[in-house]
Amino acid sequence: MLAAVPKVHTVTLGAVRKVPYTQPDATPDTKSDETSTLKVRPLFVDDRQKEWTMGELHDITDRTFAIRRALRINDSLPSDSTAHWIWQPGPWIMVDRVTGHITALHLPDFDPVVSNAVWFRDYAAYCGTANTPKGGLFAIVVQLGARRAVVQKLIGKWPQTDHFIPVCQPAQWQRLPMRVTIKPTGGEATTYDVLGTASIIEEGDNSDDN
Repeated sequence: MLAAVPKVHTVTLGAVRKVPYTQPDATPDTKSDETSTLKVRPLFVDDRQKEWTMGELHDITDRTFAIRRALRINDSLPSDSTAHWIWQPGPWIMVDRVTGHITALHLPDFDPVVSNAVWFRDYAAYCGTANTPKGGLFAIVVQLGARRAVVQKLIGKWPQTDHFIPVCQPAQWQRLPMRVTIKPTGGEATTYDVLGTASIIEEGDNSDDN
C-alpha cells in the first residue's frame, strides 16, 4: 500500500493597504495627534485568506516565519445604530510554509500597544507590561519553545499617564557574543547576555489540517 502524499500548501502575503488607527489611550483632546495609519496585508494559505497581518515577517527557519496579526475589532456601542469597526495591532503568530499551519505565539507580558518585538533567530526582545496590581514596565527576551522568559527585568513604572510614544526604542541585537540592548525612550539602555540554543519545534511534514 502506497503512503499518502502530503498536500503541498502555498503561503503568501497580499498587497499592502493603509487603514486608520487611533492609539487606545488617546483622549478626545489628543485624538487628532494620536491618529495615524497601519499598513496591513492579508495572509493566504492556498487561495484562502487566514489572517490580516502587519509589519515585516521574520524568518525563524527556512520553513517557518513569525509575523504580527492586525485585528479588526467591533467598536460599536450598544446604543449605536450602525456598526463601527476599528483596526488595532495584534499579537504574533508563527506560520509553517510546508503545512500551512498557523500557531498563536503567547509572548509573556506582550502589550500590543507598548511592545515592539525585535527578532533574532528564535528569540524576541521587547518591552512588556505586567498585568498585575503593581504593574511595571519590563525588559523581556523570550525564546520560542522555552517555558520561561530568558530575561524578565523591571525597568520602569507602568501605567504612566504621560508617556513617550513609542514607549521603548527597538531592541538592538548582537551576534557574538549574543547580547541584546533594550532602552526605554528617554531612559537608560541596559544590555543583557543571552545564552541558549534553538529550541523551536516545527510541525511534522504530514501534519495537514488546512
